[in-house]
Amino acid sequence: MKKTLLWSITAAIAGFLFGFDTVVISGANQPVKELWQLSPLFHGTFIMSMALWGTVIGSLMGGYPVQRFGRKKTLFWIGLLYLVSALGSALAPDPYIFSFMRFIGGLGVGASSVAVPVYISEISSAESRGQYVALYQFNLVFGIFIAFLSNYLLDGMGGASDWRFMLGVEALPALVYCILVLRVPESPRWLILSKKNDAEGLRILNFIYSDTEAQQKVNEIKNSETVQTTTESLFQKKYSRVLGLAFMLAFFNQWSGINFVLYYAPEILERSGLASQESLFSSISIGTINLIFTIIGVRLIDTLGRRQLMTIGSIGYVISLALVAWCFYSQAEPTLLISFILLFIASHAIGQGAVIWVFISEIFPNKVRAYGQAWGTGVHWVFAAIITLITPLFLDQKEGFFGDNPWPIFAFFSFMMLGQLLWTRFRMPETKGVSLEDLSKKLIKE
Repeated sequence: MKKTLLWSITAAIAGFLFGFDTVVISGANQPVKELWQLSPLFHGTFIMSMALWGTVIGSLMGGYPVQRFGRKKTLFWIGLLYLVSALGSALAPDPYIFSFMRFIGGLGVGASSVAVPVYISEISSAESRGQYVALYQFNLVFGIFIAFLSNYLLDGMGGASDWRFMLGVEALPALVYCILVLRVPESPRWLILSKKNDAEGLRILNFIYSDTEAQQKVNEIKNSETVQTTTESLFQKKYSRVLGLAFMLAFFNQWSGINFVLYYAPEILERSGLASQESLFSSISIGTINLIFTIIGVRLIDTLGRRQLMTIGSIGYVISLALVAWCFYSQAEPTLLISFILLFIASHAIGQGAVIWVFISEIFPNKVRAYGQAWGTGVHWVFAAIITLITPLFLDQKEGFFGDNPWPIFAFFSFMMLGQLLWTRFRMPETKGVSLEDLSKKLIKE
């Protein structure tokens, strides 16, 4: 068990790089815009959302290398993408190269959101799977916290070029990750089903189960292949339920407005009346709350279950987003607005944040799990890219649709989360404590 935990933690470091890479741009947002005198449309299309379009491609295509070349090799190449992106973004001489390097990092983010949950779910037992896969989300929010903290500490240290240090510092953990991931084993399920290497698969399973249980698990994995062909297509009628479940969970995740808040946190807080340095410091509180409630979610996911956490988070979403909208509408005190934003972050961390990568990695059968994960994460990132792309058109003070007051955006997000609450209560199944093979029997109708 100690070895599987260590392997899971190592793989989940990709989540740290994911979180850091995704949010570090918030510190470079305004400096880059001013440096290159960018229009709101160019800024949204290239600077802010280019990484997300890379993420879309990385997530949609990530299923192929994960299935074809294996989970471990894919994890290593993800680390290299992060490394190149960090150094390239920091040294970029113009907005075009900058955007391309952010795109490269986005490929790493997208591929990691496919490869890591799949890998960890396949090396974990049913009893620990939720907590181990959720380590990816924990590392993600830890990366977000460190990015906010790093941006705050580096602000002003490099003068007009401090944003380059903010982006470049990611290269160090990316290099460490590349080295560490070389020491983890391959997924036993991939070895047995794709490489027909039962002996190596059994050796790894012996670290997870007792000798008798490990051999039994090999038989279960091989038997799961008898109802699938090696060229199994994901998009067919028998998979319609799991495809729908992955789509809806990923869809609602982004229409909560979480990326909107994380990407534009300093600007949103400045809009509430805080000075620039104060807004960067307040962003750290967002990262702190995100980290604390993610830990709570990780601890509870295998006891309360995925569905119960989603219910708690959905109720928190509806209330907090409505109150944020009210604060902007009534021009309430900045401290009151910040408290409701923190409630929103807590609701996300304990609900969607803790659940999404776990749930999607569980519901698809062994043979199509990598492609199913790519489907779910692809949907997630398509909507994330769309929201990030259009945000400057709503948030810009001079040319934005709502001018100085973005309250309608938060009111809309609150309404969408009411829809998530209803979907969770009436359509979402519970998956805790059930083996991957048994889940396939439960959710897939041949």
